[in-house]
Amino acid sequence: MLLLGGMATAGVMFPVREDPPSPDLTGLLGPLRARWREVTVEESPAGVRAAARHRDTMAPAAGSLWPDLPFPSFIETPARLLTMARAYAMTGDARLAAAVATGVDHYRRQVYTAGAAADGNWWHWEIGVPTRLLDAAVLIGPHLTDRRRAALADAVDHFVPERRLADYSGTSTGANRVDLCTVMLLRALIGSDPGKAALAAAALTPVFRYVSEGDGLYRDGSFIQHTTVPYQGGYGAVLLHGLATLFAVLRDSPWRITDPDRRHVYDSVERSFAPFVHDGRCMDLVSGRGVRRQPDGDRVRGRRLAAAILLLAETASAAERARWLPMVKGWAVRGAYEPTGRVAAVLGDGEIPVGREAVGHRLLPMSARAVHRRPGWCAALSMASYRIAHYEHGNGENPRGWHTGAGMLYWWGEGHGDHYSDGFWRAADPYRLPGTTVSTRRLPDGAGPAWGGACPPARWVGGATDGTYATVGQHLYGLESTMEAVKSWVFLDDAVVCLGAGITSTDGVPVETVVDVRRTDAPLTTGAGWAHLEGHGGYVIPGDQRLRTLRGRDQVTLWLDHGTDPVAAGYAYLLLPNADLARTRARAAEPGWARVLVNTGRQQGVHIPSLGITAINFWQAGSTGGVTASAPCAVLVRERRDGTATVTVSDPRRELTELTVTWRRPVTEVLRADPLLTGVATGPALTLAFGRLADRGGGSRTVRVRTSHGARLKTRAARG
Repeated sequence: MLLLGGMATAGVMFPVREDPPSPDLTGLLGPLRARWREVTVEESPAGVRAAARHRDTMAPAAGSLWPDLPFPSFIETPARLLTMARAYAMTGDARLAAAVATGVDHYRRQVYTAGAAADGNWWHWEIGVPTRLLDAAVLIGPHLTDRRRAALADAVDHFVPERRLADYSGTSTGANRVDLCTVMLLRALIGSDPGKAALAAAALTPVFRYVSEGDGLYRDGSFIQHTTVPYQGGYGAVLLHGLATLFAVLRDSPWRITDPDRRHVYDSVERSFAPFVHDGRCMDLVSGRGVRRQPDGDRVRGRRLAAAILLLAETASAAERARWLPMVKGWAVRGAYEPTGRVAAVLGDGEIPVGREAVGHRLLPMSARAVHRRPGWCAALSMASYRIAHYEHGNGENPRGWHTGAGMLYWWGEGHGDHYSDGFWRAADPYRLPGTTVSTRRLPDGAGPAWGGACPPARWVGGATDGTYATVGQHLYGLESTMEAVKSWVFLDDAVVCLGAGITSTDGVPVETVVDVRRTDAPLTTGAGWAHLEGHGGYVIPGDQRLRTLRGRDQVTLWLDHGTDPVAAGYAYLLLPNADLARTRARAAEPGWARVLVNTGRQQGVHIPSLGITAINFWQAGSTGGVTASAPCAVLVRERRDGTATVTVSDPRRELTELTVTWRRPVTEVLRADPLLTGVATGPALTLAFGRLADRGGGSRTVRVRTSHGARLKTRAARG
């Protein structure tokens, strides 16, 4: 077996097996094949019916296996064979097994044969086709003759030799690495090769390590694939399901996964994946180029994540299962999942409660994403930076996703969990996506490099959060445009404060900020400085800003026009999810509820007196709202009624070796410090000195203090 220990994740070289496989372990592969069937085959009456249709219509010919699927048919033909094999595993119908054996060998001889050139997309030859053919071969067992099994093994060895797992780089990282290891394990099972089983398990090691760049899981919960694309909803779901499968199949075998860093995979359920599922649907902002791949794609992705989590739960701790099963059951109920397999078991178990939507704020600075949850509503923010692409296109998919990283603000109110499903994208104007600030300069399909290559130079992208509230900002550069701006969002209990400043462009076309786009035919009411969309929420647009509106078929668009070639233009507005007409009007009549302290290219900040919140994004060092910062940073101050306060800071640029923040408020003591604090001064003002924030990946650091008011409250309480 390969012992990889604690090798680094990037550029790892894995020794390729030279010795013949140990005969002592060969006999243990039989139980492993049975375990594969137990783990991967779930009861599906619909699958059995589909398999019968495939069997009855299969007609092997020179250029096809089914008349409607001419070769190479890399996806559909192997998928039908696997459906038939799984139906055989459920029913024991020998006719299905015989048809699968014939079909696998026919496809192997005409398309996937040893010595053939791997033309086109490498993924089909190394992952897509071999995974399905090998899976089908394992499931039908002896119905595939030794000769046919050996020929399939030779074909797989041609396209996926052991040396493919020798280096953790290129296309052999993250989810792709998990898939390649799955191929290697299946190859071990059909060829009775313990050495390949050992290689499959050992080569997973670098997948478990947290990374700080490139593909993989990050400490802040981010998951990246294709180097620059947040991908929990696509490749991430593949990685999670693949690892859950391998953990479950190998757990009682000599090749069980024992690497201590596998713990990161279990942690990722709540840190990386669950934050991006709302009402059973996986959000588009972590789904790369696949957002328009199929109708109702967000629910399909949510269902896949649910299935992966339930499978992973089988090898998780009892405490994790107690949290995950209700969570998934809640997704299944609200997302109206089809009750099949493990999901059906959870739905039918009356002992498992229906989990509610979580509350709190999750900021993932390493992937320029944020998710804010409060009772009854949820919002999510998609940004771009020097390390995260504006968008991804490739293989002809998502050619007009240009501006999805320009501060697109998704939000879901009561009863609108499906708002961004397929109907939204079909009708959406790609130049007018909610929350974005965009030059209307016309772009060609597929503008910018493919596969996530379009990264702007912005470094200040991120923010600060205390886990409940947040201030988030983006230094925005337009895609193939001269447009530049700074944008901030402050996420609160019942509102999002949206600020923009320094909006400048020389493209010769108008620049717009899109306040919102809602898929609805509900009545829109407007007044002086406000607008209300019945059943959705309200908007407060203070000052002399002119809100423009457009009603199309089943869609309402609200935006602000900054004019052609603006210079240092700006905006400020409130988004009020679920607000009725009366609350919208009341909030518009109370301008002091959210006081804009500053809104320039140097700083953007607000004060919310009723919540005791001061939130400031310092694009440059400076002072505002009683807060001074010695360098660019994000600061969130929260004063509580018990006389305590928290000061949360972050370094979104990940560059600071030191930072000093002063809050001009009398403070008597520090109640909870932070390991990065290098100096503290209390008294008439609080001064906090931090060191090496650059090492924290843009993460937030919080210090809790007692104010002079709190000290007086404490003294009164002591006196009785």
